[in-house]
Amino acid sequence: MDSLEVNKVIAAILVAGIAFMLSGFIGEILVHPRELAHPAIKIASLPAEATGGQPAPQKAAPILPLLAAADPAGGKIADTQCVICHSFGNGEPAKIGPNLYGVVGGPRAHMAGFDYSAGLKKLGGTWTYENLNQWLWDPHSVVPDTRMTFPGLKNNKQRADVIAYLRSLSPTPVPLPSPEEVKAAEAAKPAPAAAEQKPGAPAAAPQANFAELVAAANPDKGKADANTLCSICHSFGKGEPAKIGPNLYGIIGAPRAHEAGFDYSAGLKKLGGTWTYDELNQWLTDPRAVVPDTKMLVPGIASEKERAAVVAYLRTLADTPEPLPKP
Repeated sequence: MDSLEVNKVIAAILVAGIAFMLSGFIGEILVHPRELAHPAIKIASLPAEATGGQPAPQKAAPILPLLAAADPAGGKIADTQCVICHSFGNGEPAKIGPNLYGVVGGPRAHMAGFDYSAGLKKLGGTWTYENLNQWLWDPHSVVPDTRMTFPGLKNNKQRADVIAYLRSLSPTPVPLPSPEEVKAAEAAKPAPAAAEQKPGAPAAAPQANFAELVAAANPDKGKADANTLCSICHSFGKGEPAKIGPNLYGIIGAPRAHEAGFDYSAGLKKLGGTWTYDELNQWLTDPRAVVPDTKMLVPGIASEKERAAVVAYLRTLADTPEPLPKP
């Protein structure tokens, strides 16, 4: 290519660049864009349900009306349900959780030197009767990042008994609520919603049986729940040794008290039978309703869907999983 051809190529590039700049300059002169005072399309905000907003956390029933009749001896179930993580004697060292001596009326994060979660340390305040009531009902509703694995004690009388027992763990127990405080708590208690059905409205659909819920459940979700609720006491792998509770591999379809050599409670050994889907559902709902002398620490799983997911995971822990009902 001679020098004349090179000059032509360079000239063409320069002309194209000048033309591009001139066209932009002329466009700015002819068109004057300006920002709109209001959006051209208004989008209404969606309700919380549509945006996936979380509902307000539920609250436990007021405990003050129950404390006067509470039984500290009945609250000693804490010695079986909580002792794995907590100590109770004055001056005893912490375990996985802090020592609970003097907790009623004491500050939250009360034990010096214990590594509490950031959320509990930030919360501040004291362990009043009602604060303990909400905590024992559902710890995660108070401090979402709590390290407490206990899912909560939903039975109102049992919570009152446990709080009465914790109250006794002090040289000077906090006074019980006065009649005026009890009356105020009773007045603040919301009335239960009436179950009404409008005339002509169809009857509620019957609930699916539990095995069908297991068939539709997500075993991975159940595994996560089981690791949170159960792994401190149970092992899951084939051939793994028992912990505080028995190994759960192959439990579905197995006889109750299935692990050879494990020291089951007398009530469970006497009960007999096998762990069917429905039997496990009843057990996970409230172990003490099935076997009052059980050594099981977890008081039960309130949500049937969560129980179905846990059982769906337990079903996978087998060489040949138990059959599920067909859809």
